[in-house]
Amino acid sequence: MRIIFVGPPGVGKGTQAQRLVAYLGIPHLSTGEMLRQAMEEGTEVGRLSQAHIQSGKLVPDEIVLRIMDERLDQPDCRRGYLLDGFPRTIKQATALDEFLAARQTPLCGALELKVDEDQLVARLASRGRTDDEPEIIRERLRHYGAQTSPLLDYYRRRGLLHEINGMGTQDEVFERIQRVLSTIGAKK
Repeated sequence: MRIIFVGPPGVGKGTQAQRLVAYLGIPHLSTGEMLRQAMEEGTEVGRLSQAHIQSGKLVPDEIVLRIMDERLDQPDCRRGYLLDGFPRTIKQATALDEFLAARQTPLCGALELKVDEDQLVARLASRGRTDDEPEIIRERLRHYGAQTSPLLDYYRRRGLLHEINGMGTQDEVFERIQRVLSTIGAKK
């Protein structure tokens, strides 16, 4: 089962991702974690990434694609994986498609957790961090929406996007995810 997990900050994606990978028995692949690990290990990709991050820039697609390509070829990914934070751009999505097509392992679906903006603001503001003021949060959410909208449209046009209501208890949300998974062939 090869799945992309998408959702704005505060939607509960981290919690549901942990439950989902345990349920399916697949690895949770986060580009942020992979880049941090590469930097800690001092690999070439890690050194290249660190140079960009330290200068306040985003890690370029070429580096992200390289680390993702290497990771998806690992033995634990043969049964599938949950991608979190990747792809972020259409360029990354098409590169992922090419990678999967070359291996005859198509993407099963893109799951988008959705929560009302006011609820997201309330969830994030309750954390009490200094950068979690309601207007700052709303600006981050606007930026997130502008960044991910083309990607969501890309997967929607391909019939792979599945929107999931993220409101309710963790169990209720997970039950909705399981229902969607059953429709795309990811039964336990």
